[in-house]
Amino acid sequence: MPTAIHSTVFNQPLRLAIVTETYPPEINGVANTMRHLVLGLQQRGHYIGLIRPRQRHEPIQYDHTVDSQLLVPGFPLPGYRRLQFGIPLIGQLKRFWQHWQPHAVYIATQGPLGRGALNTAIAHGTPVLTGFHTQFHQYSRYYGAGFLMQPIMTSLRRFHNRSNGTLVPTIALKEELTRSGFNNVGVFSRGVNTNLFTPERRSATLRQAWGCDNENCIAVLYVGRIAAEKNIELVFKTFHAISHAIPHSKLILVGDGPELTRCQRQYPDALFVGAKIGKELATHYASSDLFLFPSLTETFGNVVPEAMASGLAVVAFDDAAAHEHIQSGQNGITVAIAHDGAYIQAAVAAARDPIQLTILRSNARLTAETLSWERVVQGIEQQFHAIQQQSAIIE
Repeated sequence: MPTAIHSTVFNQPLRLAIVTETYPPEINGVANTMRHLVLGLQQRGHYIGLIRPRQRHEPIQYDHTVDSQLLVPGFPLPGYRRLQFGIPLIGQLKRFWQHWQPHAVYIATQGPLGRGALNTAIAHGTPVLTGFHTQFHQYSRYYGAGFLMQPIMTSLRRFHNRSNGTLVPTIALKEELTRSGFNNVGVFSRGVNTNLFTPERRSATLRQAWGCDNENCIAVLYVGRIAAEKNIELVFKTFHAISHAIPHSKLILVGDGPELTRCQRQYPDALFVGAKIGKELATHYASSDLFLFPSLTETFGNVVPEAMASGLAVVAFDDAAAHEHIQSGQNGITVAIAHDGAYIQAAVAAARDPIQLTILRSNARLTAETLSWERVVQGIEQQFHAIQQQSAIIE
């Protein structure tokens, strides 16, 4: 268990239930955020009960990094067999509630487990915060089902509006959801571990392994799912233009996903290195020069501050984390949303200007140093206390 740093804002430790259908060692933004939330709340003196699906090949044993835990059966998501929906066994949820008696609940995902937990919390009078972590409604248009966007959004709105409040990672998304009829929307931003993600991890050995061992080589990096909803084709189109301008460039893709096999076949010169975590991931960031992030379906995009902390120049559309943290031309580059030609042009211009690239990289690191997970978790702690106190007054 982490060493507790009791809150200076509220003295009462809370028993909290965290419900999520993805959690480390699974590799994705939601899992990463949930681990930071759990650790941060524990460090501030709170007690955590974790409810999640049992992962594939995971032994049936107690996780001593949390105070209480309920593992439920899961079934794989279509196209993402490494991720699972949780099966909400109502009897198990009720027994967990009776045993743990949480003061408040955070539900990160809106799958069957999240919906079952929301029903159970409401039945027990437990105040609930829900997280809007994924733009599921936008995913549909990348899989030939754009007609489902509005029905999915309606379903998400109904789910979240049953809670005491919905948390989103950016002010822009808060405003968007509020306009769309979501109630009580607040901001749960994101931090970055600047001790892990740092330019100091730059590795000449790794660059040599990539074939990028001369000073004229530009290592262009993508980190994330190899998937249609990540706008992955624009990564390859952009690098094609960069490689014409700078022939010694290399494209490195860190991640896995449903489009991996096709992309490996279609783009044999790209380096697909698989999913990475921890220091190995941090070394891949720091050893690169330019970071491409063309996704248009993010609620945030944790990879953006990770890349910035690692001293990379990020090229992204003016959305989500990039909109929040990048001042274009100063600490990175942002382009008007969905303007592919402008995106490619901006990336090529950055790659061809080593002086400007150095300035962007240095300023990106300075920005990332202000993004503290401790401050983020303190804000969530205050929201937990607020809904718990409101619930006590109503009772």
